[in-house]
Amino acid sequence: MRSNSSSSTIKLVLLGDGRVGKTSLVLRYVENVFSDKQVATVQASYLTKRLTVDGQSVTLSIWDTAGQERFHALGPIYYRDADAALLVYDLLCKDSFDRVQSWVKELRKMAPNNIVLAIAGNKSDMDKMQHVNVGDTERYAESIGATHFVTSAKLNAGINEVFLDVAHRVLEQRKSHGPETATVNPRRKSVVIVDKQSPDPPPPSKCCS
Repeated sequence: MRSNSSSSTIKLVLLGDGRVGKTSLVLRYVENVFSDKQVATVQASYLTKRLTVDGQSVTLSIWDTAGQERFHALGPIYYRDADAALLVYDLLCKDSFDRVQSWVKELRKMAPNNIVLAIAGNKSDMDKMQHVNVGDTERYAESIGATHFVTSAKLNAGINEVFLDVAHRVLEQRKSHGPETATVNPRRKSVVIVDKQSPDPPPPSKCCS
């Protein structure tokens, strides 16, 4: 019987508009830190997280992409060979959820056919200001085979569940496609683009910050 001691690598890309809290979610998950004054991501930042899923060691290779429109063309660089995508929207901003639906259409065209999808409605700590109907977003997620979560980077709510779910579903998918896909991922090493620390002005948006 094969041992589960070897580590599988899962490439996960985060997509969504600027200022929806993608970076805050990742930093809370990986480093357990949160800041209300998070600097906007430039191009993409890269973090890793090791966890155990069903007794198997897993390394999440997480690419946090910039949400600004001028970086949109760079998206395929990060998700074209991704195992999973986490699409994040702001519960206070309907436009940000509409953008998630646009990202899904693009992923269907350019990402791997078997990419695992998850959707996170962030900023649940500001529930009195929500402008997105969670019931509608959950139904949409179900229609595309994605899981849906409500999260708060500030309160560290729902975040562990999101990443654990993604990792579990990717591993289950690999098992269903045969043992060769359930072993250590031999994918080529990606180029790491380090997140710049210079402030980036927020893009024009119909949404509140």
